[in-house]
Amino acid sequence: MTTTGMISSENSLLFETIVNDLSEKGYSVNSNALPHELSSQLLEQLHVMSSKEFDTAGIGRQQGHMVNNSVRTDEICWIDGNSEAGAQWLAWSSELREYLNSQLFLGLFSFESHFAHYGPGDFYKRHLDAFKGESNRVLSVVVYLNPDWQPEDNGELVLYRDETDIKGVKVTPSFGTVVTFLSEQFPHEVLPATRDRYSIAGWFRLNNSLFDRIDPPS
Repeated sequence: MTTTGMISSENSLLFETIVNDLSEKGYSVNSNALPHELSSQLLEQLHVMSSKEFDTAGIGRQQGHMVNNSVRTDEICWIDGNSEAGAQWLAWSSELREYLNSQLFLGLFSFESHFAHYGPGDFYKRHLDAFKGESNRVLSVVVYLNPDWQPEDNGELVLYRDETDIKGVKVTPSFGTVVTFLSEQFPHEVLPATRDRYSIAGWFRLNNSLFDRIDPPS
């Protein structure tokens, strides 16, 4: 597939790889792929954030949202773009959204994302980011912000190809790694780590507007 004139040269190869991978297998794993300057800005943002800015993560949305420590034990902070690093991240994500729409005609309308912190021993058990017919999340994006991550640190993301897959594909959460996958198709989990583990999780969404009311990220 060809790149478009609106995509920066720094991102064009990565975006093309993501498109090709999604077309062929529904997911894409790219090590050390996020532009280094952006990765560094996001890591620096994490360093200056207070622990009070993070909330215990829950499961479900809106009225169905609840905290369940038997399912997940991480904490999150939503990215609103008020910081320079957050604004740059959202600009990068918008560029990716435009490219995906131009090449795969996915109709992606909006994007929501948060920082995620997993302390030693924290986990997120096997789950789907979206259930067929029940959500407008289409594509999941994960970026890792962990310099010098070693195999003994554990904390891998495990992507399962379908509900019957019990082995999965393990992804090391090393600095700058970018993972994308179809939200309705790939169950996944986060294994416990032996050190603090940081990432960004995000979702490209469709527009489920009703009666001329925009359905925004929440």
